Amino acid sequence: MVKERGQKFVAQNRKARHDYHIEDTYEAGLVLTGTEVKSLRAGRASLVDGWAIVIDGEAWLEGVHIPEYVQGTWTNHAPRRRRKLLLNRKEIDKIATATSESGTTIVPLSMYFKDGKAKVEIGLAKGKRQYDKRQAVAKRDADREAQRAMARFNSGKR
Repeated sequence: MVKERGQKFVAQNRKARHDYHIEDTYEAGLVLTGTEVKSLRAGRASLVDGWAIVIDGEAWLEGVHIPEYVQGTWTNHAPRRRRKLLLNRKEIDKIATATSESGTTIVPLSMYFKDGKAKVEIGLAKGKRQYDKRQAVAKRDADREAQRAMARFNSGKR
């Protein structure tokens, strides 16, 4: 059997980068059942409502929707069950101390396969205020317009 190489993205949480200031990111493994892996390999997952929590020194991923496997039988999984995250002890301790602060949460940013193993990228995040979101959109629009102007200038169309 041929071993997989590289990364294959399953899902990304674009809304997280819009709603939160991402301070730090971690790559964590996932403890999954067989039908969850098959469903992920089919490219079906949603991270939008997900979050992570540290309970008794273990990190858990909650609210992530991995739909039931279509060809699954009675062994199928619950779509929104709690899934264990595989992190080093130092990383778990660092995350636990950071989330004990008010306003800091752990959000999943992306889910992917890396060399055949299911991984999730989680981020320590602080919520953005409404005016922060508007400023980010305005800055992105201004940068895009500046890039267009530079491209027009460099192409000689002016």
